[in-house]
Amino acid sequence: MTETVVLDIGETITRDDRYWASWADWLAVPRHTLAALVGAVVAQGRDNADALRLVRPGIDVGAEYRAREAAGRGEQLDESDLYGDVRSALSGLRKLGVRVIIAGNQTARAGELLRGLDLPADLIVTSGEWGVAKPQPAFFERVLDVAQAAPGETVYVGDHPANDVFPAKAAGLRVAHLRRGPWGHLWADDPDVVAAADWRIDSLSQLTEIVGD
Repeated sequence: MTETVVLDIGETITRDDRYWASWADWLAVPRHTLAALVGAVVAQGRDNADALRLVRPGIDVGAEYRAREAAGRGEQLDESDLYGDVRSALSGLRKLGVRVIIAGNQTARAGELLRGLDLPADLIVTSGEWGVAKPQPAFFERVLDVAQAAPGETVYVGDHPANDVFPAKAAGLRVAHLRRGPWGHLWADDPDVVAAADWRIDSLSQLTEIVGD
């Protein structure tokens, strides 16, 4: 029985294209260069922010983020950043009586922007607002607090094995691994991911089938 579905944000709900393109423009490097470096650090299992550190060694990412905001070139999110299956999938879950939560590693600003899109979700919250990020166990403790359901009645949906699949499973949640974005595709058939995930999906539209079973 599934009472609550909790979804990651980046490369689950939203595309990361604009995010990395805006960083490339800010750091004055070709967009394809930064995109390639993101792919490289992903393949190595590193923090994706390491791509920025490769472009500019010694960069203070937080300070640079604040400088972008001050210059009017900060984070932006609109309807074009959503994957095409998001609204229909979330609406379908709510029609089935499922509580829908969006919770992932993003800034407080990203949370504000997402809430401004009026998505069919009961709660949208980010690690920046909670003050704790995945894969820390405390993040998933917060997830269970807001899920209002037992771990076995809660499904966490995400693309990243180290941030989503493994820590959510360790917290007792059921897990749907999404083949989407660089992390989702790269590790889709990894034996450890296959063993840990309760479901492996290619689209959020499949979530209604999972809940309906």
